[in-house]
Amino acid sequence: MNYKKLIVESGKKMAGSGLTVETWGNISARDPETQLVYLTPSAMLYDTITEEDVIVCKLDGTVVEGTRKPTIEKDMHLAVYRSRPEVNAIIHTHPLYSMVYATQGKDIPQIIDEAAQVLGDVCHCTEYALPGSPELAENCVKALGTESNACLIHSHGAVCLGGDMNGAFKTATVLEVTAQIYYMIEATGGKPAGISPENIAVMKDFAKNSYGQDK
Repeated sequence: MNYKKLIVESGKKMAGSGLTVETWGNISARDPETQLVYLTPSAMLYDTITEEDVIVCKLDGTVVEGTRKPTIEKDMHLAVYRSRPEVNAIIHTHPLYSMVYATQGKDIPQIIDEAAQVLGDVCHCTEYALPGSPELAENCVKALGTESNACLIHSHGAVCLGGDMNGAFKTATVLEVTAQIYYMIEATGGKPAGISPENIAVMKDFAKNSYGQDK
C-alpha cells in the first residue's frame, strides 16, 4: 500500500467532510508490517499536501523520511499507536458538536446503537493540556484506555481510531452524529433513555465478529 498517497487522499477527504476547518486537525497511518508511521505536515492546507510533504517516522519518533515539520500532535499519535497495537489509523478532528462537549470537559455516552457498535466505549474527555505537549499525549492515552475508539481533547477536538483509515473515518463520523443527537436531546430538555451494558456488549461483539460480508 502507498501510505503517503493514503495520507494525502485522507486529508482531502477530511477537509471536505466538515470534520475540521482550515489546517486544524491531523491524520496518521501505521504500516503494520514495518511499524512506520505516516503523518500530515504541520499547518498546511489539506488540498495542497503532496506525497513529498508526508512525514514518516518510527514509533520512537525518529523521522526517517520527509523534510516538512510534522503535525504538532505527532507525539500523541505515536503514544496511541504504542498503547493500542490493533490501531493503524488515527484522525484528530475539530467537529462542531463534539467540540460542544470538549469545551465543557464532558463525556459523550453510547446513546445510539451505532455508537455502541463503533465507539467501543464511552467517549471520555481528557483533562486539559496544551496542544503538542507530552501531557496531552498522556491524557489521550488515558482517556482512550484499551477499549474506546474515540476521546475528546479538552477544549481542543476529538481523536478517532481505526484498524484502518476507513475505520477511523467511520469512528469520526459516528462520534459526531452521536454528539449532535446528544446535543439536540439536551437542547429540548430531554434525557437519553440509554442502552443497557448487556446490549452494548452484544452489539460490540456483533460489529467485531459478524457485521460485514467478510465475517
